[in-house]
Amino acid sequence: MIAGRDRTPRGGQAHRPLPRSFFDRPVLEVAPDLLGRTLIRNTADGPMELRLTEVEAYAGEADPGSHAYRGRTQRNASMFGPPGHAYVYFIYGMWFSLNLVCGPEGHASGVLLRAGEVLSGEEQARKRRPKARKDTELAKGPARLATALDIDRTLNGVDLCGRDEAAPLRVLTGEPVDLGDVRSGPRTGVGGEGAHQPWRFWADGDPTVSPYRPHQRRHRRT
Repeated sequence: MIAGRDRTPRGGQAHRPLPRSFFDRPVLEVAPDLLGRTLIRNTADGPMELRLTEVEAYAGEADPGSHAYRGRTQRNASMFGPPGHAYVYFIYGMWFSLNLVCGPEGHASGVLLRAGEVLSGEEQARKRRPKARKDTELAKGPARLATALDIDRTLNGVDLCGRDEAAPLRVLTGEPVDLGDVRSGPRTGVGGEGAHQPWRFWADGDPTVSPYRPHQRRHRRT
């Protein structure tokens, strides 16, 4: 079954928090298993639900594409654990991106949330993403996802596994995408030694998945 064709009813499977043990696994196991899961975001304007459709894995100090490749800094400290917490960073001085920390504490691996389908809170998302031409574009790409869900650095380090329904961020069981419908390929915008790792995972045929773009070197203005 292609994820997103049927929505899990409220009060059903989608509302069981994923245990910390789910995230305390190798990043390449966690990443594809996140597809179809439900991200809950409680904002000042009310709750929102997002079904995850596209993610990317980053393997910490063993991965040239990771923020943690050169070790721990004040910026990336949340990546080093414990698993099941959020790592939020600001990029290009314009956008936030949300990552879910996984693997053993101290190993700095995480999964970037690249895209999803907004299941509830669409009106909030449209206000934050007025340029979206249709609902499938509300969270199509990591910056758009973060903008639609009102994600910023105040959520860096937040626990994603709590049972408190008022928590700002949680990840629930949802309806996982069948393995036969999971696709993988190179990560978007990653250059250098990590350019060709097939660590981007997405739900095949889902309209919310973002287009792949290879790395392009940025030149400083003179």
